[in-house]
Amino acid sequence: MPKQPAETGVVGNPMQRVDGRLKVTGAARYAAEHPVAGVKHGVLVTSTVARGRIKELNTAAAEKAPGVLAIVTYRNSPKVPGYSDAKASNNPRVEGQEIKIFYDDQIHFYNQPVALAIAETLEQARYAASLVRVAYEQQPHQTDLAANLQQGTEPKKEKDYSRGQAYAYRTAPVHIEQQYGTPIQVHTPLEMHAAIALWEGDKLTVYNKTQAPKLAQQDLMRMFQLPEEKVLVHSPFVGGAFGGSSRIWPQETAAILGAKHVGHPVKLMLRREQEFNLVGYRPRSMQKMGLGAAADGALVGVTHEAFGNTSQYEQFAERIVHPTKSAYRTPNMNTVYKVVPLDVSTPCWTRGPGESSGSFALESAMDELAYALKMDPVALRLRNYAETDPENDKPWASKHLRECYERGAASFGWSKRNPVPRATRQGDWLVGQGMSSGIYKSERQEATAKARLMADGTLLIQSATADTGPGTGTIMTQIAADASGVAPENIRFELGDSALPPAPIQAGSHTATSVGSVVHEVCVALREQLQNLARNQTGSAFSQVPPAELVARNGELQLAQDSSKRLSYVELLRQQNLPMLEVTRQSKGGPELKEHSGKSFCANFVEVHVHALTGEVRVNRVVSVVDAGRVLNHTTARSQVLGAVVWGIGQALMEQAVIDHRYGNFINHDLAEYHVPVNADMPAIDVQFIDKPDPIISPTGAKGLGEIGLVGFAAAVANAVYHATGTRVRELPITPDKLV
Repeated sequence: MPKQPAETGVVGNPMQRVDGRLKVTGAARYAAEHPVAGVKHGVLVTSTVARGRIKELNTAAAEKAPGVLAIVTYRNSPKVPGYSDAKASNNPRVEGQEIKIFYDDQIHFYNQPVALAIAETLEQARYAASLVRVAYEQQPHQTDLAANLQQGTEPKKEKDYSRGQAYAYRTAPVHIEQQYGTPIQVHTPLEMHAAIALWEGDKLTVYNKTQAPKLAQQDLMRMFQLPEEKVLVHSPFVGGAFGGSSRIWPQETAAILGAKHVGHPVKLMLRREQEFNLVGYRPRSMQKMGLGAAADGALVGVTHEAFGNTSQYEQFAERIVHPTKSAYRTPNMNTVYKVVPLDVSTPCWTRGPGESSGSFALESAMDELAYALKMDPVALRLRNYAETDPENDKPWASKHLRECYERGAASFGWSKRNPVPRATRQGDWLVGQGMSSGIYKSERQEATAKARLMADGTLLIQSATADTGPGTGTIMTQIAADASGVAPENIRFELGDSALPPAPIQAGSHTATSVGSVVHEVCVALREQLQNLARNQTGSAFSQVPPAELVARNGELQLAQDSSKRLSYVELLRQQNLPMLEVTRQSKGGPELKEHSGKSFCANFVEVHVHALTGEVRVNRVVSVVDAGRVLNHTTARSQVLGAVVWGIGQALMEQAVIDHRYGNFINHDLAEYHVPVNADMPAIDVQFIDKPDPIISPTGAKGLGEIGLVGFAAAVANAVYHATGTRVRELPITPDKLV
């Protein structure tokens, strides 16, 4: 890496990823790649019914197969102490009792683990698993959300919301009322979920892929009734997550129980088809939007009703109506959200969890209202621009959405758009242009970091956060460089281990604000200690110099007025006879966070080409303008938004996990039938940032970025498709059969 001196300001630079070489050379170790001596291999046998009980379980042939150590089932599995404690078996991040692996003969969803074959080699374990014979007493199951809406209940963590008059949109001179839907979508990560579990007496070590080493540790402590020092979780690299690695899943528990049973480390990796319902997914949604406005476009009332599926054993709720509460100014608003328990596995947080589904309905409805009013969609949004958060009337921590609209419209050429649907054509292709807004929470959670300056001048920063791909280690290195005065090539940021200082889950777009804040503060504290050491040296050039006159840059202290007077950190530690200098800080922000509403914003502009005969849709170009506070690294930030656009194209046009409700199983559980975008589907993507620091959320000025680029994007595609064809598709994905 070329030297990037601290005095130039490292934050904001497009610095290359600090772990890039490790990843491209294969030196980075993912969950299944850690070298553990004596490791054995496990393969799961999963249920072939969606609800019922195990009637017969024959493992005799499997147990006699070559290389087999054991076949673990509910009959011989080690006990999980937490399973017998109702409180301990309740994951605090959802409501209800988490699935109990190898606990009894009950089946709660298709593909539920019923046995684990453990053998010397992976091939032997696979063969043994194929020999396990299971017969079921099948019970009637329900996996269809649309057929079970009457079973919907209000989630405990997402209450109905109202301000002004409910359903006031119906009284407006112009109003629209429509149904919208989104399908189940799965994460399809590059790295499939895996775990290596190792018991050393009563000490448990797990190598897995997790977005939250400390939360994973706490879940395992709760499940196995172990103290903190007896549970270690290692996850230095994560190959795709965005919610899919937000908790302990069945394969991790199975590996732990298998290792306990055979007395050897056990490695277990899921097959692709098991990724579809063993490790969470975005739940299906059915939504009803009602919007009413005056003739000038001013919103009179908004109503958003939504249903989503959950499992029978846990209640998973997401923030599906949250964009509606805060996006636009209106005196009357009510939202209703219900979850429907079905005989499926529990959904989980999936990029823009709730907001990306809810914003499809909201932003599609806003487009429909614009046409009903004969009003430009951008003008309608500006007419209802919220200067404070309508949900709670708090001032925004920062908001530059107006600039997102203006810059995006100018770059896209929105003013040249013919507003009449189906009016623009290029040969056999109909051309359409659509836009949407996005809004997503920006918050900060408590985090701890340790900074250790070594005698050789290198700086080690430690925090138990994760890096699921956004470049956490890189931006933390940049923050540390600016705050400490140590050049970035001399900084190492250590993460992905539960033994490190506590940090929150990497989710909800708050890692840069939460961990970034404490990294900034701990490095400022370290720098101040160095300055104090220098100022207290009798007879030195820095003795009693005011702190403001003592500058830290490039691993040394300098006088602001005379840069020839300098003292390196290495020399200072040597003079003080210190082998190192170590500082630990915890940070959670002050009361100003509660006094403001923190949000990130974006404006999406999309052009599509739709074949007039076949209905094929191609996204031709995209302009995405994002207000996410100060940009910490323009390269990694742009990559985040590029990824969101790719995901949004998949969400809008391709992705749909289909359940055959006769059996309760996904029928397109592979990447041949579950379609995701590829390089050939990618258009020209123009990513722009407002790049104005937020003065409230974090000392670095950053707001959340990971999710916001996806929120609202699918609606922009749908709105462009309507403009191209005159056909409004309200049920994702937008496939050719819905347009022909």
